[in-house]
Amino acid sequence: MNNTAFIPADSALAQALLAPRSVALYGASDDAAKTAGRPLKFLRAAGFQGKIYPINPNRPTVQGEAAYASLAALPEVPEHVFILTPTHTVLDAVSECARIGAKVVTILASGFSETGPEGAAREEALRELGRSTGLRILGPSSLGVINPNAGLVLTANAAFAEPELPRGKVFVASHSGSMIGALVSRGKSRGVGFAGLVSVGSEADLCVGEICAATLDDPGIEGYLLFLESLRHGDRLRAFAVEAMRRGKPVIAYKLGRSAAAEMAATHTGALAGEDDIADAFLKDLGIARVGILEALLEAFPLARRIPLATDGTSPRRVGVVTTTGGGAAMVVDQLGIRDVVVEPPSEATLARLEAAGIAVSPGRVLDLTLAGTNYNVMKGALDIMFEAPEFDVVLAVVGSSARFQPHLAVKPIIDSAASRKPLAAMLVPDAPEALRSLTEAGVPCFRSPEACADAIASVLARRAPGIQPAAVAEPGASAKPLSEAQAYAILDEIGVPHAPALTMPLAGPPPQLPFGFPVVAKVCSAQIPHKTEVGGVVLGIADHRELEAALGTLRNNLRERAPDKHCDEVLVQPMTRGLTEVLVGYRVDPEAGPIIMLAAGGIWAEVARDRSIRLAPVTVQVAHDMIAEVKALKTVSGLRGRQRGDLEALARAVSALSQLAVKPALRIAEAEVNPLMVLAEGEGVLAVDALVLRS
Repeated sequence: MNNTAFIPADSALAQALLAPRSVALYGASDDAAKTAGRPLKFLRAAGFQGKIYPINPNRPTVQGEAAYASLAALPEVPEHVFILTPTHTVLDAVSECARIGAKVVTILASGFSETGPEGAAREEALRELGRSTGLRILGPSSLGVINPNAGLVLTANAAFAEPELPRGKVFVASHSGSMIGALVSRGKSRGVGFAGLVSVGSEADLCVGEICAATLDDPGIEGYLLFLESLRHGDRLRAFAVEAMRRGKPVIAYKLGRSAAAEMAATHTGALAGEDDIADAFLKDLGIARVGILEALLEAFPLARRIPLATDGTSPRRVGVVTTTGGGAAMVVDQLGIRDVVVEPPSEATLARLEAAGIAVSPGRVLDLTLAGTNYNVMKGALDIMFEAPEFDVVLAVVGSSARFQPHLAVKPIIDSAASRKPLAAMLVPDAPEALRSLTEAGVPCFRSPEACADAIASVLARRAPGIQPAAVAEPGASAKPLSEAQAYAILDEIGVPHAPALTMPLAGPPPQLPFGFPVVAKVCSAQIPHKTEVGGVVLGIADHRELEAALGTLRNNLRERAPDKHCDEVLVQPMTRGLTEVLVGYRVDPEAGPIIMLAAGGIWAEVARDRSIRLAPVTVQVAHDMIAEVKALKTVSGLRGRQRGDLEALARAVSALSQLAVKPALRIAEAEVNPLMVLAEGEGVLAVDALVLRS
């Protein structure tokens, strides 16, 4: 997986998909109220200027227009074919599209991989048709494509019967077809329009990342909204996201889907980092704002435009809140706090400037103007001072009941501050649709609920600028085989992760003299036994040479009883090591997200507590420090309240070093886990005392 080089936007794909010169409606119905009849009705209502060819072998006309018996009977090859017929007809129809030379086909029908083996076979046949012919396939289970600027409403979604849909500069790609209709109707009520919408469906061929990437050259598209049911085709999504960030086009995503699939991994890392956890890190590390509330999906984009992604490793986090209603502001502050966003109180200098300007405030975390703030000059003056205050990265204005009936008092000054040099957002406590529409038109990010407001702010602030992208790393899967612990330590040596001294010796026969002192631990050392404790393959606290000899006998007996079919002729011996705390550091190649690195609390409760931090690999030492700050258990060795401080700098270096497997394809490592890694006192480093590595 090498995604450092971006493939230029595919203008030919974008044209055939979103602005075709001709469209064939395969299976068009004469009844405009039926699913198969809607696309023709919608295309005509939208004023589509291209050629439209209804295909219906049973009728000479469809909805008053001449119909054709087959694709072969058309006077030209249509660029885009929308197949509206049942599942059992789809493969033949797609084959015909390929034979005549169509460029894109969209499939409405479901009944493919989601239905079991028979459907999966149908879907694979679709893929093979695309691969062998060059025909691009959207779907199956796609409700179609909408491009308002081209008059293309090529969809069976009933929501597009809505007249006079507003146009905008945001492009939508959704796994769910119904969601594009929901976004359009919700957007219309807010005065929010779209530059295009695509129902991606099952992604048998065309996927979210490839479709969005094809539109990046369009100057009329300034950002993207994604509705994801799961993480699929991660390499394409990664390439798109990196290029979108480079071009300054924000990407907002709402992702569904939680799965235990990742728990089938051979290491604890797989159990601790579930699919959704990995997807969350994947999105954030690629600069995508992942919202958790549907309403915020629409509302986060204007905010993301105002808060550019930092490329220097810093991230704005401090929000200043000004309000005319203490209760309304308190709700937002609570929601922001839940999401770990800092609401910064005004400094003494800012309070002094407000006092000098004659603006009275109640001191506290929120700059509360009280009812006196329901005044243009008071709100505008307070905002101007907050824009200059260095303690605020983002300013949020919360307006009370005046927003509904007297927006000129407290909403108008917000609109007049739309061009402020510091990001500004607004939340209106009452139902004030006209004020929301005015704020939207002015380009001010605005919200109508504290939950959506906090969710949008938190998701935008949580984005991280993409770092170094992985090289062509080992493919995940069943082909990866474990190394012995001694071989694993050789890999750690190569990438610079320190480990405790280790000596291998024969399992049979008397032990040699050790190059280090007692007490020691003795462990079976075999690539066939990756999980040693499960077979009684570890003896701890060996005090002297005599006990070591007895330990070898114990290990031999345990292997005979519990693992008679496993080959093992070596033992690995290490000095017993104690640190201030222990952690788990894991690397693995996820099937969709690619290489990830995880830092987690160690010990027997690691999988219960799920106290961990995940990033895409590789990471810098600075990013590793950010990960350390996210693991709550490590606060015990951070010097808190006078407690002894662990060597967190050495830990950060070790996390970064393990993550560099992502740019070392020659090593062919699919998974690598150090568990535990002992964190010693500050200045004394860290030591791996067990490691599991899988090589493909």
